[in-house]
Amino acid sequence: MSVITIDHVTKQFGDTVVLREFTDEFKEGEFITLLGPSGCGKTTMLRMIAGFEKPSSGEIRIDGDLVSSRDVLVPPEERGIGMVFQSYAVWPHMNVFDNVAYPLKIRKRPKEEIREKVERILEIVHLSRFAQRMPSELSGGQQQRVALGRALVAEPRVLLLDEPLSNLDAVLRERMRFEIKEIQKKLGINVVYVTHDQSEAMTMSDRVFVINSGIIQQVDSPVNIYRKPKNQFVADFVGKVNFLKGTSADGRIRLEGIEDILPYDGDVTGKVDVAIRPENLRIIGGEAHLHGKIVSEFFMGDVNDCRVQIGEKELRVISDASTYGKFGREETIGLEISDFLVFPDNGEDFDEILT
Repeated sequence: MSVITIDHVTKQFGDTVVLREFTDEFKEGEFITLLGPSGCGKTTMLRMIAGFEKPSSGEIRIDGDLVSSRDVLVPPEERGIGMVFQSYAVWPHMNVFDNVAYPLKIRKRPKEEIREKVERILEIVHLSRFAQRMPSELSGGQQQRVALGRALVAEPRVLLLDEPLSNLDAVLRERMRFEIKEIQKKLGINVVYVTHDQSEAMTMSDRVFVINSGIIQQVDSPVNIYRKPKNQFVADFVGKVNFLKGTSADGRIRLEGIEDILPYDGDVTGKVDVAIRPENLRIIGGEAHLHGKIVSEFFMGDVNDCRVQIGEKELRVISDASTYGKFGREETIGLEISDFLVFPDNGEDFDEILT
């Protein structure tokens, strides 16, 4: 286990700043996820930890040893890291055992040591019975586990994962999330994980760094990132959300284009954005916080995923499955709100925030 210290790291290419003033310490045994849209700087940060890029300013240390700065660049092979990329990158002419053993063979480790370590890692990544198979005989998920085993076999101080599940189908992605987390817990290894998939970040991480346009928006636990987002970008990027604009004053919020008024006892006043998660809206037949008409609904088995027209806005509502087909299209329904968030209006429409 290791500690990674990142001190005021900025990276720019020419005049373009892709990562700005990144400062934090990744503690021993932490599972850290760098989350954000394409081009936000998350992979650049991972590449600087790995040693493939130098910071334009600032320093990166592993266990107190300086490995990256503007003037220092310790090569990747001397950092004690393992890395798994988006592509599996397994050797097609080697069987599973030899693929996993490769890092030890190039270090000229004794044959018995190689055998013991490879067998242990194959057991951890659930590939023991596939040791003699060729990559062409494996599924995508199995090939990804080969790449993971190869990264782990040399007992790295830190494991870096760059969108390793993006090439897998939905079922395999979900299965591999839990397997990677299980392996990390078993080995007690530091993991830095890059993804744009908020589900991966929520299910695997100890802490999540939400990044946009090279700037850290929020660092927190998955629960707090979801329930207590610091701004509109975080609220929208992590999970589903409806936004309504309004004005907050005198313990209430008057919504734009909507006749209903929300009671509010918070301290944000003036022009505001109200953020409501679809699962925090419940369809009822009578008086409620909001009133509208169902535009469309989709029966998902366990829930009714529908769209409700409220004044000039269309809201997504994830309601109880029993409400599916219960109300007519011209019938006015009520929406009870169990929770909502209020942010100062930054003057942007939400589609613009995501760019």
